[in-house]
This record gives sequence, C-alpha cells and structure tokens, in this order.
Amino acid sequence: MCGIAGILKFDAEANVSEGVLVQMRETIRHRGPDGAGTMVQGRIGLAHRRLAIIDIDGGPQPMPNNARDCWITYNGELYNYKTLRAELEAVGCEFNSQSDTEVLLRAYEVYGDLCVEKFEGMFAFAVWDARQKSLFMARDRLGIKPLYYSVSESELRFASEVKALLVEPTQSHTFNAAVLPDFLANRYLAGSETFFTGVHKLLPAHTLRWTAKEGFRQRHYWQPPLTNEDPQGTRADYVEQVRTTLKEAVRSHLISDVPIGLFLSGGLDSTALAAIMAPMLDAPIKTFSVGFSDASANELGYARAAAEAVGAEHRDMEVTAEQFFAALPHLIWHEDEPLAFTSSVPLHLLSKLASEHVKVVLTGEGADELFIGYDYRYRMTAFNQRWGQRFNRVSSARSRALVAEFIPRLPYGIRRYAERSFMSLGTEPRELFCENFSVFRAPHREALLKEKFQHPVDPLVDISVDPHRHTLEFFAAAGDDIVQCMSHADLQTYLVELLMKQDQMSMSASLESRVPFLDNRLVDLVAAIPARFKMQGWETKSLLREAVRDIIPPAILQRRKMGFPVPFGDWLRGPFWNLLESVVLGRRARARRLLDAHAVRQLAYEHRLGKADHGERLWLLLNLEIWQRIFVDGDHPSAVYSDNPHVEELVHHSRRSGAILTS
Repeated sequence: MCGIAGILKFDAEANVSEGVLVQMRETIRHRGPDGAGTMVQGRIGLAHRRLAIIDIDGGPQPMPNNARDCWITYNGELYNYKTLRAELEAVGCEFNSQSDTEVLLRAYEVYGDLCVEKFEGMFAFAVWDARQKSLFMARDRLGIKPLYYSVSESELRFASEVKALLVEPTQSHTFNAAVLPDFLANRYLAGSETFFTGVHKLLPAHTLRWTAKEGFRQRHYWQPPLTNEDPQGTRADYVEQVRTTLKEAVRSHLISDVPIGLFLSGGLDSTALAAIMAPMLDAPIKTFSVGFSDASANELGYARAAAEAVGAEHRDMEVTAEQFFAALPHLIWHEDEPLAFTSSVPLHLLSKLASEHVKVVLTGEGADELFIGYDYRYRMTAFNQRWGQRFNRVSSARSRALVAEFIPRLPYGIRRYAERSFMSLGTEPRELFCENFSVFRAPHREALLKEKFQHPVDPLVDISVDPHRHTLEFFAAAGDDIVQCMSHADLQTYLVELLMKQDQMSMSASLESRVPFLDNRLVDLVAAIPARFKMQGWETKSLLREAVRDIIPPAILQRRKMGFPVPFGDWLRGPFWNLLESVVLGRRARARRLLDAHAVRQLAYEHRLGKADHGERLWLLLNLEIWQRIFVDGDHPSAVYSDNPHVEELVHHSRRSGAILTS
C-alpha cells in the first residue's frame, strides 16, 4: 500500500521539475513511511511513497522493466500475483524480485491495456511507456484505491490524494461550487468531479491513456454483472457457493510479509471474517474495535464477545467528544473533502490504535451493498414501493392530495416517518430511493441555495443539475427488481465513497486496509444472484447469514445492524453548540454568501431546541465550512478553531493527550 504521484509535460522538449515532484510525493508521506523514490526523464516524472507489505526488501518504486523503457508507480495489492506470475513466466517473462509490482508491470508489457482484466485485487497505478510515448493509468473495479488527476494546457498531474496536486501556488484551489447540490443531497460526489475546479477522479473500473498523437482516451473495462433472473441453482447451492468463495477470498487477502489484523465491530460481516480467518492463521487474530461512552452508540460488548468466540487478541477504545472534534479538521485535510460520514473520525482513531500492532487490517466493507444489508434503506424502499402501488390503486388523486396536505400538521415524531412513507412519495426511484434518503431533500436544498438558483454568480455553473443522475443511471441499468436495482446502484456510487473513507482514514495512520467481501470472484458471484435469495421476507443479508450460520454466535447472527453510530447530534445540543455557533453560524461562513444564512440558522436552532433532528445536515455544513477554511482560506488544520477560545483549548488538550494527528 502506497502513495503515488506524477507529472507529464505535453511538450516533448519540456522538463519536469524534480523538486516539485518531490513536494508532491512528500505531501502524502503518511501513505508510505517505509521508503520513497522518484524517476524523472525529461517530460515525465513519477514518484512513490512505500508502505512495505510484500517483498519488503525488494520492489522499490518507481520500477523499470529490464529494458528501462517502461516505468511504473503503483498503489495496491494483487492477490493473484503468484498465479499471474506463473502465467507470465510461461510466455518467457523473467523476474528480478518477488513483488506484485513487477508482476503488474510485466503484465502490462504482455497484455497492454487489457492487463487490468487479469488483475484480482485493489490498485491504482500509472505506467510510462517510452516505446509508445504514452502514459497509461488505471483504477481497480470497485474503486478501493483512489486516483486523482488534473489537466492544464501544458501538463497532466496525478496523485493518490488531491493535496499532492496543489503543492504550488500556481495550482488552482478554486472551490467547484457546481458540486453543492450533489454534496447536500448525497453527502458525496458520485461522478468524476471533486470539490476543486479542474481536479477529477479516475472512476472505478476505468483506464486513461494519453499519447501525443491521440490525446486522452478513457475505457470502462468492467461493470458488476447483472442479475441472472433464470438461475440454475437452488438457494442451498448459492449458500454453498458463497461459503466457499468467501473463504477463498479471505485466504487470498491474508497474503502479507507483515503482521495482519481485523477491524471487528461485533456485527455480522466482521464477525464472519474473524471466524473464517482464525483457523487460517498460526497465531491468535489481532482484532480492534472502537465505541463511545453513549450506550446507544457503543458496540464494544458485541465486539468483545465476537473476539472471545474466535480466541482473538483483542484491543478496543472509547472515543470522547473532545477527541472527535479535535481530530476533525486534520481528517478533513487528509480526505481533501468534507467528511461524508461521522464514522470517519472513529475509523481514523481505530486505525491509529491498530497501526501500533499491525500494518494490515481486513474490514467488512462492501458486504451491505453486495448482500443487500441496509435494513432501513432497502426494506423501507421495498415497503414503500409495494404499498405505494396499492395505495395509488385504491385512492383517488384528490384523496392522496388531502393526505399529503395533512401530514405536515402532524407532531414531529410522527411526521418524520409519514413524510418518508408511501403516503408522501411517488412511486418512481427518484422519490422512493434517492430523494427519500437525501440528507437535504429538494426543498431544503433550494432554501439553502436559493440565491444561487435565483441569481447565479457564474453562468457556467448550473446549480440545478440533478444530484441523483449517477445513481439513477446505474439504477435503471439493473432491471425491474427494485432491491436489486438499489444494490447495483450502491455498488457503483455509495460504496465508492465508503471505500474512499476507508482508504484515507486508514492511510492517515499508515495502515493498509483490505476488503475481502469485494474480492473479484465473490462480487461476480453474488451480484448475479437474484435479490429474492439475498433478502427473504424482510430479513436482509439472508444469504450471507445462512452461509456463516454455523461459525458465528447466534446473538450476533440475529442482531440488528447499528452502522457505526456516532452521537454527533446529541453533542451539538450540549457543550459543542458553541463550536457550531462559531463555525457554521459565524462571521466567516456568513461572509462567503455560499448558503442562505437564515436557512442555516433556522436548521441550527430547530436542532438545538429539539424541534427536529438535523444532526446529519449540520454535520455536512460544519464539514463544508472547515474544508473551506483549510483548502480555500489556507488555514492550517490546527488553527481552524482559533476564533473560538473554548474550542481552541479543547484542541490543545487533545493534542497533549496524543489523540490527534498533526498535518
């Protein structure tokens, strides 16, 4: 696991500055503290920071081929590299190391652009091919490893993190305001756009090649398989296939020359990994968990029970509100974007704990999207579709309108559920799935952005672009079963953001995280299984539960999903109202004229007074303002709270206790 960066000059006579390349590399030093390298040859420069996992003494990067006319800089792990190496040796390739990096480079030499279709694992890499005078970049199928790039008139830059692209004052730090509707609706950006004008993500399962003759050419080389609606097997057949393939996935993800552990939440997914992993190791598994003192947001009891069941060497920690808020600005710097999820903060602190004992961890990320595991989102949408169609058949348009008019008059506790039910929604995916689970639904977005809708500052920024366009595109491609459509869309949108969080928060602590549930073979198998096998009645993840029923404790098998809860909303009503008032409602935020100040203030005070629960919405607004202070205004993360003495003291206290990173 590593950090990569590079510069390509379009003018063949131009030269890359090695000093700038080193600056880019060192900006992401946390991704690879074990080694560093650069290659500069005129117009091309590649850089690398290494976290040594496989072939610790070999495999330095950037790595050349034997003829030194192809160079690679690579971040990731190929779990099938030994098999692929044997295949390449059979056609005459010779190897100088035991690293998967060299296997990847040789595969590029033999198969060209099609090499990515041979790889099983997680990766983002770039190859400079002097023979063709071309740069080839690629990203793994599901977006486990990140890759960003920017293009100007004179050059292309790429890196594992956006901040590495912005090391010079001449590089743009302009906020891409066009992403605001997407961010407010979904909490993340599903397409190739980023929060920075001119900076793009290479999308999952995409390659990008530049040549002097043809310029840029992108290729989408893989998509999750669509459901086989006429399956040949029975439910029992699928259970056995899932059990066997999951075990193979876990075994392949244990390949490592350094200590390896597991993030254990005490839920179904991570407990299943622990039970499968334990017999495969020669020593007890090292497991790590995080929780909060608030009982409603603490799963540590379940995690300890799961660890005890597999004989793990277990460590856990409780995160305080002070640690949480003190770490937040530093983690926004690490992620280059406002944090989509409150769970990012405890995930970083957990990674910091784990990195003191191991260099690699397995996690349960991806199981929910693959096996249909989101209790509320998936079950609620299926329920609303079923009963909404019936409601529409037996009621007139007038009676439905009367019901819709009555719902806003209900007490808040009842109204919040009625507004998300079939009585308030249409029957199309946009309302049932997208808008219903938006953080800021359309009326709230328009209230916050009304000045931009009415008086756009920049006519090139279309603030009314549909924030659900990417989700709906994937949704529509998956057939008629609404549950399968949700899973298919989430695998290519929501999951990508979760994986970015997983990568950035673990790498902020120089820790590699691996996701066995997203093994290529398992994804290809499970994505094609009809939804009726994966969700039986209202039981989510039914197929996975059955596949691991005999190896995990019954109490964990049947418990409801908690989803890494963080009591953020409660903290804002208590001692941390002061922080919200100074940052989100403060002078600097108002002066930006980015959001309607009255609408923001109304949200904040409704939440404080208990008239509504706006915790998720205020989380996004807090993150957005902190992000702007760091990346637009140029504040150091440690100085973000400097205009609030109370919060500044909190930061100093937490730094003295070693709870946060310095950026």
